[in-house]
Formats: sequence, C-alpha cells, structure tokens
Amino acid sequence: MNLYDKRTGESVDSAERAASSATVWADEPSPAARAEPSPSGHPQVRYGRIGVLIVNLGTPDATSYWPMRRYLKEFLSDRRVIETNPVVWWVILNAVVLRKRPYSSGEAYKAIWNAELDESPLRTITRSQADILRQGFQGEPRVLVDWGMRYGNPSIASRLSALQQEGCERILLVPLYPQYSAATTATVCDKAFDALKTMRWQPTLRVAPPYFDFPPYIEALAVSIRQSLATLSFEPEVVIASYHGLPLEYFQKGDPYHCHCAKTTRLLREALGWDEKKLILTFQSRFGRAEWLQPYTDETIERLAKEGVKRVAVVTPGFAADCVETLEEIAMQGAETFHEHGGEDFAALPCLNDSPEGMTFLDAHIRRELQGWI
Repeated sequence: MNLYDKRTGESVDSAERAASSATVWADEPSPAARAEPSPSGHPQVRYGRIGVLIVNLGTPDATSYWPMRRYLKEFLSDRRVIETNPVVWWVILNAVVLRKRPYSSGEAYKAIWNAELDESPLRTITRSQADILRQGFQGEPRVLVDWGMRYGNPSIASRLSALQQEGCERILLVPLYPQYSAATTATVCDKAFDALKTMRWQPTLRVAPPYFDFPPYIEALAVSIRQSLATLSFEPEVVIASYHGLPLEYFQKGDPYHCHCAKTTRLLREALGWDEKKLILTFQSRFGRAEWLQPYTDETIERLAKEGVKRVAVVTPGFAADCVETLEEIAMQGAETFHEHGGEDFAALPCLNDSPEGMTFLDAHIRRELQGWI
C-alpha cells in the first residue's frame, strides 16, 4: 500500500508540514461533521467524525534555559516517571535538578536541533508521520488524524479538544511506544483521561495497545535494519538493540516493559536470522543513583571496545522516531565512548521514523485498532 502522494510518490515537503496547522484533515468534512440547521436557540454542533491521535514523549520548544526548564519540570514532575517520595523529590527537583540540568540538556538538544524549522527532530518527524497517515486515509472522509506530545507542545489536551470540536465522536489514542511501561504508555492515558474530565460531551476513547510483537512492526524493523546496514562501509561484528532504561524497582513492582523489550529483541533476531551474540539487548538513558534495568548500553559499548570488538552498530527499537536519546546519546556519545576505548567503526542506525516501511506498519497498526469504526 502506497502511503505517499499518489501523484509524486513523495511525502509532503518539510516546510509545508511546518506551515500546516496541527490538525490534519483526511479529506473535506463529511456532511455528518458539519453544523446542521438546528431549532432556534439550539447550539450548533459538529458530529460524525472519527479521530486518530498519535502521541510521542515530548519536546522542548527551544534549547535555551527557560524552555528547557519548563519542559523538564513537566516531565520530571510526572509521578509515573519519578516514583520517589513526592515531598523529597520536589526539593531535589527544584533545588538541584532544575538549576543545572536545563543547561546540559539544552546543549544536547542544540547538537541535534532542526535549525531549518527551529524545532526538535522528534517534532518534525511526528508531524510528518501524521501527514503521511492522513494521505493514507484519504479514502475515509470521516477520519481526522492529529498528533501531540505527552510533555510540551502540542499537548494531548489541546489536540483532543480540537478533535472533539471538529466533530469527532470517537477517538483512537495511539501512544507511539512499542513496549508498554507505566512511565510511558500509562501516563499518556492518564493525560488523555484528565482532558476528558473537562469535556461536557466526551468522545468515546479507544487506546491502541503496545505493538512490541506485532508482526508488521517486527518486519518493518528487520527491513529497516537490513537497508541501513547495506549503506555502511563495514559489517558490524555486534549489533546492540538499545532500549530506554527503567528503574529496576518499577520492573519488580510488575511493569512488563523488560519482558516486552526482550520479546521484541527475540523476534527481531528470528526475523534477521541472527543469534544472541550478534544482536544483544541493552538499556540506555538511566537517571539518578538507583539501579536500572541492565545491561547498560554505555557500559556495554565500552566493554565491547575493550574486548577487541572493532565494528559495532546500534539500533533503537523502542523509539518510534529519532530524538535526543538516539541522535545525541547513542550516535554522538556512544560513538565517542567506543572510539575512546579502542573501537574503530561505529554506526547508529535510524529509527523507523516516517520511512515507507515504518509508515506501512503504523498504518496497519491503526487500521487494526479502528476495526468496527470504519
């Protein structure tokens, strides 16, 4: 199925994406979505539409101190993300973390910032994903596709409200997290339900499940990895599948995230025909002093280099789009660590992003969850 422009075979230009509004129309509104004549004194309403809201983690609006501080405060104040005693954490966050971290995080974002559009790559890619999905739904005039962020802008609440005002009586919420965690998928749901609390006429909400073992997702990853490896000037001795980390305590409390990551990696090995020595599972982006899921990505990269492995590639299956964790932490910091300890060739493979294989999978995921509605 071609999800790009049927006339040109290409996706919408990035400048055109930026100029478009956040709401993405699948087609002209159907008659059912228009405000119809009503009795005198009756408020005008729109109805009959179906919304699809894709949601990723979030992004600061700029790399300077105050936008970074505002973004980090929202993110690190989430009780799903930080489960430390709230009184103790409030003091640490405001007295220590938010005084220093906006500067260091701002520098990391500067290194990967989309200067042309003056925004983070995550925002650029997520908008593009919504654009391409909209093209795929041109034959479904009732469907309206939108995008939002759990932290930062555009917010989940603003986009749910926009969809509801445009006549969406049913909305499919699509967290762009392949593997479920309370710190990611659940907090997206929390924010959506908070928004629904403020609405007099609530749309019916359906939440798409995690897709860590969805065959089209595994196949898309395998195709993307093969294509990326084919462009390299070297053949990796080891490929690292690096996922965002999670405090070990959360896993011990029953979070299934580690199991989901392990299954994705196992299925990916099978799809690629690799063994456990060729594709290894690690976890990145740990924060604070507590023990997190192991093995750690940075320590694994260092260990491999010290053991004499000269050629390594890293793939990040837990990220739907490239972001600061993949473009700066892995592609830049990871490469530096590998080279400093004796490694020679290092490659960070791209996420699925808005690639043809990535969008074919995402379209299939969404259509599966829209069954019974369209």
